[in-house]
Amino acid sequence: MIQKSSPSADTNSIQSLAVICRCRSYEPEQVDHSLERLFGHLGGIGRFIRPCDRVLIKPNLIVPAGPDRPAQTHPAVIIAMAKLIKEAGAKPVVGDSPAWGTAASCLKALEIDTTLQAMGVPVVQLNQPERTAVNGVRVGISRIALEVDKIINLPKFKAHQQLGATFAIKNMFGCVAGKEKALWHFLKGANAEDFCRMLVEIYRRLCPVLTIIDGVIAMEGQGPINGTAKPLGFLIGGTDPIACEYACCRLVGMDPLDLPILKAARAMGYGCSGDEALTLVGDSFQDLICRDFQFARQTPLRFTFGRICKSIAKQAVLLSKSAFSRI
Repeated sequence: MIQKSSPSADTNSIQSLAVICRCRSYEPEQVDHSLERLFGHLGGIGRFIRPCDRVLIKPNLIVPAGPDRPAQTHPAVIIAMAKLIKEAGAKPVVGDSPAWGTAASCLKALEIDTTLQAMGVPVVQLNQPERTAVNGVRVGISRIALEVDKIINLPKFKAHQQLGATFAIKNMFGCVAGKEKALWHFLKGANAEDFCRMLVEIYRRLCPVLTIIDGVIAMEGQGPINGTAKPLGFLIGGTDPIACEYACCRLVGMDPLDLPILKAARAMGYGCSGDEALTLVGDSFQDLICRDFQFARQTPLRFTFGRICKSIAKQAVLLSKSAFSRI
């Protein structure tokens, strides 16, 4: 049974705690207020970030698509987080290694590239892979992600056509450089548990200090790219990504153990062990559970070799267009 906790929950023990805060729109004042409340439940941003820390903001950037398409973390959430980090005296950078395009092209499509530049927030492509031991294999994780002082994980709440839904854990797979992500779909995708164990281990290796999931407008249907908008009106956050995933499942009436990522984490003994260990704080949501959230038709997790070749070719075209547009 889920333990209900008051907003005055002991923030000295936040390991299996998830915060659910209402955020009815992406108006900057609404997002700022909701993030302020979320951090209040967790003991303040100073609990996670120190002055002069170099902090990687890792949004979900996947394809150059505008803010009206719910494929990426909304720009209002990215900007609000960058402001909070700067106010804490730290040095934010925004980075990802998108499946299509670049971090810069995705942020340009989100219409915040010039805003970040004006704020003095660098945009980085998570490249420069460093071979890192992960679950018995060596994965090319971006050196930038490995070397920053702190990471804040800012995923998007999505249905997913290969993993049911993705909330917290999988977003850190974006720190695997370039098209190596597609290669791991080919090498590990035949066994969902094996693939998901790798995802969990990548998250553990990078160890974000905090995850905050953009569930203001989620993506339902054929995510992670081709789904449709579903207003939910929540930001969900915490230090334990598995607790956050359980909380997200509850918001849409989903059995957590229908998710391969959560089954793998439970088998590994990683994170919140289940509803009985979960503490939820923040806003009441029982009357706001989305009972008609549309999950994706599942397709094979394993990419074919032909799909990888096609993906690489398409990415090369996008990168060349991006380079040409800067001339």
